[in-house]
Amino acid sequence: MVGVDRRDDIDAGRLREAGVEVVIGADDPEPLDGVDLLVKSPGVPPAAPLAAAARERGLTIWSEVELGFRLLSNPIVGVTGTNGKTTTSELLGTIFRAAGMDVAVAGNVGRPLSGLDGAISEDAWVVCELSSFQLEDIDTFRPRVAMLLNLAADHLDRYESLDEYGAAKLRIFENQTADDVAIVPRGFGPIPGAAARIEFSLDDPLPAEPSIPGEHNRENAAAAAAAARAAGISDDAIASGLAEFSGVPHRLELIREVGGVRFVNDSKATNPEAAERALSAYPPGIRLILGGSRKGIPFAALAKRAAGAGVAQAYLIGESADEIAEALAAAGVRFTYSRDLATAVRDAYRDAEPGDVVLLSPACASYDQFRDFEERGAAFRELVEAL
Repeated sequence: MVGVDRRDDIDAGRLREAGVEVVIGADDPEPLDGVDLLVKSPGVPPAAPLAAAARERGLTIWSEVELGFRLLSNPIVGVTGTNGKTTTSELLGTIFRAAGMDVAVAGNVGRPLSGLDGAISEDAWVVCELSSFQLEDIDTFRPRVAMLLNLAADHLDRYESLDEYGAAKLRIFENQTADDVAIVPRGFGPIPGAAARIEFSLDDPLPAEPSIPGEHNRENAAAAAAAARAAGISDDAIASGLAEFSGVPHRLELIREVGGVRFVNDSKATNPEAAERALSAYPPGIRLILGGSRKGIPFAALAKRAAGAGVAQAYLIGESADEIAEALAAAGVRFTYSRDLATAVRDAYRDAEPGDVVLLSPACASYDQFRDFEERGAAFRELVEAL
């Protein structure tokens, strides 16, 4: 077994102790000599030199999710979509536990699927959050219940078009049989596979209203309820889970209230549609912190939504600030260039009045100024707590 990473600053000690040959700081195809199977981390794009070389040699390429599926015999609920995956996955975990069922939540949400091998009981359910990156290289992966929450433009820095991105998402259904269930938004078009189809929508009746704010979270709750029923869970348990679930970090997370001003961390909103959804959760008087690294997605629709939602002022940070400013100006939304998060928090705090919400919902990835959205959200929390 060979482990390869192009970075030269990683700690490979545990792998080497396990008998893995580790190659670091290289892109050349030599580590593929004598190899039959390449298991690729989802963050590695298909065009990466080693992945491209593996395809040229005709090697089998799996995602980590495919490996995990082959190691486990547990029933899986797979959750994909552009937005809401983490919230819905964790909500489902809460609902399963409310029903007294053994469950593990894994995948893109944190713990890798393969990490559950030997760590859970054979009859436990697994709720697996799945990104398009993870679904690109599946082979036999087949969830008992597969969910598509929504589909909007994202990751166009990796995919050539929305169609290509959407095709990766829809792979979640392709291996399902008539014994499985596919859950999709009401009115969504054709999907692959042979599963029984169940549709959901924002206005579906629920056994209880979710405790977290926003129309998008009611839609997530409707999808979760459909999946839970497909897994045999009662409406009473679903109601208990909906009432108990308080959300996830970095997603409409109330940090604190200062002088009547609420500060909300929505750092996980890494695309414009996610930020649009966040705006629906609050009344007019929003101080909106926007910006980050580019993903190739336009901001015109977000700017229009910001105008309609009564955004009092936007505070722009990161490399996409100029693009966002152009869209906001066209929509008549006031903005200021803050450039970095610390300045944006300070500017918004200075301008805010009692009853306002200072909302970090960047609509962009974080890689221009932070390691990931979690580091960005943690920085926001520290800045707000220091006010």
